[in-house]
Amino acid sequence: MLPAQQGYDRAITVFSPDGRLYQVEYAIETVRRGSIAVGVKSREGVVIGVEESSRKLQISDRLQKIFQVDAHIGVAAAGYIPDARSQVDNARFFSQSNRLIYDEDVDVETVARHVSDQCQQFTQFAGVRPFGVALILAGVDGGGDGRLFLTDPSGTYVSYDAVAIGAGSDGVTAFLEKAYTPDIGLAEATQLAAAAIQKSRNELENGARVRMARIPASTRSFEIIPDHDVESIASAARSAYADAGS
Repeated sequence: MLPAQQGYDRAITVFSPDGRLYQVEYAIETVRRGSIAVGVKSREGVVIGVEESSRKLQISDRLQKIFQVDAHIGVAAAGYIPDARSQVDNARFFSQSNRLIYDEDVDVETVARHVSDQCQQFTQFAGVRPFGVALILAGVDGGGDGRLFLTDPSGTYVSYDAVAIGAGSDGVTAFLEKAYTPDIGLAEATQLAAAAIQKSRNELENGARVRMARIPASTRSFEIIPDHDVESIASAARSAYADAGS
């Protein structure tokens, strides 16, 4: 690092002469180094998937990177996962408060905006650091429309049809751009998400596996896909997209 950058590197509230907040950029780099997470929207709902790694002797029944926010909203995370748990707890509190006040389900975009506002606040006050995690918020609104949003440490939130975050996300995004179609069904979207995660590397690391969840538009209910079903989906995805993105 150049000596002229060091003072700006230590302060979150000070822009560098070239208009950069280095601590925010470091947080975004933390996301880029995290294991892959993918979200895909379909005409029948939304699906999220992640790559999770476990150590020998570790009991890995509990999902580490997929969370339920509300009955109709789920989250996939990449980056520093303890920060993700903090953000998810905040989103849960916000969602339940909305239900108590307005007696209706909160919109997915409203939750995404709230999470992003919290991230932005942690980029402008001394004594805090940016959240080192990005979230894919997936859900189905009251009208039955699937929604997919990405939030990042800078406080930005963007809507997507399909999105990938984490290590290898550039290649996965290129694959999704080629393979995704707007009229895709939920089953096909689930296969596409599984294929995208597997495309992030030639082989998943030892101990790594694909974990997935979905929110069908018909039920608007968050569902964890059982591991044995994910294995079948991943196997079918390898065959269906064997030549795609190569």
